[in-house]
Order: sequence, then structure tokens, then C-alpha cells
Amino acid sequence: MSSRKGQRDSARVVREQLARERRRKRTVWASVAAVAVLVIAGLIGWSVFSGQRSTEFTAPTGANEAGTGVVSGSGPVTVDVYEDFLCPACKQFEQVSGATIDQLISAGKVRVVHHPVAYLNRFSTTQYSTRSSAASGCAAEGGRYREYAKALFERQPPEGGAGLSDDELVDIAAGTGIDRDGFSSCLREGTFKPWTEHVTEEASKANVTGTPTILVDGRPVADRSPEGIRAAVEAAGR
Repeated sequence: MSSRKGQRDSARVVREQLARERRRKRTVWASVAAVAVLVIAGLIGWSVFSGQRSTEFTAPTGANEAGTGVVSGSGPVTVDVYEDFLCPACKQFEQVSGATIDQLISAGKVRVVHHPVAYLNRFSTTQYSTRSSAASGCAAEGGRYREYAKALFERQPPEGGAGLSDDELVDIAAGTGIDRDGFSSCLREGTFKPWTEHVTEEASKANVTGTPTILVDGRPVADRSPEGIRAAVEAAGR
């Protein structure tokens, strides 16, 4: 009897071990399946997100070949200006050194590429950086990027708010001599929003981490004063 009882006990232990092993395998496979579902869901989500992002863009008239900025002048030295229309330091740069940039253009010394990036959307409740950059594309299409950019900085809204409305952006354009109806259609249809995304992404790829960033023939300029800009241009032209 004791022998049969021992056999029964041994068999029960084996059955319990097998049952535990089956439960463990079911748990493992359930976990694997759950992870697979999450991975697939993530891939689908990324695919949808990527599909929603525009890979096509139209650069405005006067843009450089890469479509990353609007060109002014045709001098031998290239000056890249990365600016965000919500950036207070960019407004200060325009007020202090903007005239110097224009003088260098007029003197035929520089080719300036203005890159209107949208880095500061998080400081606006309406993605003002994107909206104003796209609006500047509409202004470039009308041949008045610089005039419009200056006017945007003059009317720069404070960070943390809604920014200027589309109606205000249109009024500013009309005030610089741009056709109101054409500009309004361009802005409200979002014609240059994909371009703004392209400009911003390419600036990030170029390791431009803040605004304003000024490059003279590809070299960062630390001294953004009129004297510093002139000195950098003269050094590059030697």
C-alpha cells in the first residue's frame, strides 16, 4: 500500500509540475503576444504619423536650391540667418544689426539666406512660430520677405500667448504693399506650412539649436553686433 501511495504521490507531483510548466509557458506566450501587439500598434501609429507629415513642399519664390531659406543679394560671402518670429533675441538682432545686413546686401558683399524656423511653437497656444514662418513664405512669394519679416518683428507678440491672428498677419502683409487677397489665400490654405516644416527640420539637422544663429560662410558668428557681422564678412572675403 505504501508503495502504491508513494507512486500516486510521485505521479501527482509530476502532474503538478507539468501543470505549472504549462501555465508558465502560457504566461510567457501571452507576454510575448502583448509585446508584439504593442510593437505592431507602435509601428502602425508611426506609419500613420509619418503619412500625415508632408514629404512634399513648395518653396517660395526666391528660395535657395535646397529650399531651406529665402535669398537676398548675390555677393561672394554667404550669410545664413536662422530666425524665429517669436524669438525676442531675434527681434533684438533685427533691431540692432538688420540695417547692417541690408547695407552689406546693397553693397554687393553678401548673399544672405534667411531661414524662418519654427522652434518656439511650445511658447504659443496657436503654433505661432509655424504660422508666422509660413506667412513669411507667402510674403516671399510676393517678393517682400525682408519687408514682411521686419514688420513681424516690430509687431512681435509676447511668448506664452496666442500670437497674432491670421487676420493680423494679413493686415501686416497689406501694410508692406503685398496684395491682400493673394496673401490671404496663401496663408489660409497653408501653402507654405510644409515648407516651414522642411526649413525647421533641415536647420535641426545642421545642428542649429537656437535662434538667432548667424553663420558667415558656414562659420558661427558669436559677436552679432554690426561690428561683429562686418568683421566676419570682411574676414571671409579675404
